[in-house]
Amino acid sequence: MPQSDVRELLGSAKHLGLSLLAGPPVGPALQRVVMAPIDALAAPPGSLVIATTRDGNPPSPYQVDVAIRQAIARDFSGLLFIGELVLAETARALAERARMRVLTCTSGSPPDIAMGIDRIVRGDAIGALARAEYAIDRAGAIAMQERDGSGEQILAAAGEALGVSLTIVPDPGARWTDPDAVCIGETAVGRLQADSSDAAVALATPVIASLVSRAMQRDLNERFAPTQSRADLIVELILADSSRVDAFAADATRLGLPLQLSHVVGWLRVSHRADPSHRPPRTMVAALELFALQLVEPRSELWHFASMHDDLVLVSSEQLGAGDHQRRLREVGSQLIHHVAALGGSDWLCTLGLGTPQLGASGLRQSAAEARIAVETAIASGRTGSIEATDVTGLRRVLLDFYASPLSRQLLDDVLAPLDALGPERSEVAVRTLQAYLSNRNSLARAAEALNLHPNAVNYRVRRAEQALQLDLSDPDHRFAVELACRVRLLSTRR
Repeated sequence: MPQSDVRELLGSAKHLGLSLLAGPPVGPALQRVVMAPIDALAAPPGSLVIATTRDGNPPSPYQVDVAIRQAIARDFSGLLFIGELVLAETARALAERARMRVLTCTSGSPPDIAMGIDRIVRGDAIGALARAEYAIDRAGAIAMQERDGSGEQILAAAGEALGVSLTIVPDPGARWTDPDAVCIGETAVGRLQADSSDAAVALATPVIASLVSRAMQRDLNERFAPTQSRADLIVELILADSSRVDAFAADATRLGLPLQLSHVVGWLRVSHRADPSHRPPRTMVAALELFALQLVEPRSELWHFASMHDDLVLVSSEQLGAGDHQRRLREVGSQLIHHVAALGGSDWLCTLGLGTPQLGASGLRQSAAEARIAVETAIASGRTGSIEATDVTGLRRVLLDFYASPLSRQLLDDVLAPLDALGPERSEVAVRTLQAYLSNRNSLARAAEALNLHPNAVNYRVRRAEQALQLDLSDPDHRFAVELACRVRLLSTRR
């Protein structure tokens, strides 16, 4: 017998409008449902008896009193009256003393009510379907509300209809295709869980999880849509040529992005432990960005996050002169690194590069370039999974301006393209050899000392590289272009 007491029946049959007027909710199991005229109650012991009147109107107080006494004498499990009923105090006291459950039902005809209760008591598929349908209807009605249909309210309405408590349990391993997954877009944020389960709960769970997911997506759009628009602008600003920086001012003002503030940028890259070139799943990056948005929402600083391919760019903006600006970025970045471990397990590592605080639009670009150099340097140097801060001065700061501009990078990459055609390993050896040779004023001896090679070996490499480039390294202009290209190239592979 699946229903052990009236409390469970009340929770399972909300759609019938049942309520308990007297007697304990917990007691003997309901074994069957029987309809009987109120003036001729007859049913086996243990029955829940639906007392009907000949005219269909609520019974009189006298009829109720007599019916309760007969139910007690015949050991019924409960007595149910149809329609609105106010129980007299004497009848209530009588039922309480005898622990007789007295219920009322305000909707439906006696046969329909009897059939609905019987299905629930017997626990058959039709009863489970009816409960699930009622819970879905209740949840759907809440979800349709434009402003008040929050995920919490949907869970409360559905849980009340099913007679269970519904909660969202965080689960980084959930997939958006799982029937109990609660998602924002295709990013699973957890699973829908009930404190007890039966066929009705199992039937309703996928639909309720979908309704909650939609409500959360709507809430996210309302809360973070302006932030996402500003993030798109930040991506454009970082990638644009330096000559176009001033053109972003109008769009930034329209979107509420205060470019005039001081900005510090973090560049976060997720890589595989066994193969740093292996990129993370798209769902992991989306889940990380969602977590970041929720993480910084209560903080006082102005935050933005932008996806750059598979990387996540963090921008923290404050008034010029704000103390510990970089430290606050580091705090948030540390929590994101821990979340990556929860999302992907030990196979995935998260490396964060930190730029320095910089003022204005060009400063944001500068800090982003520093952060990117820091994260790429850390990974290339075997420090994957760390937080690397960049402190650039002098010539390296100038070179970073070249690195920050896609056009400049393209021009310098074109200079080294003939070497890249030789393959990754040979290209890297040639670039490092040329860098050592040109930075030492074309001295084979000093370049050999820096590279720990024989001067003849250096000379051989330089001449082969010069032949591949088809440039005259004795020409000052050619020499400057090649050295600049080599320096910028090596910024991303060493400190």
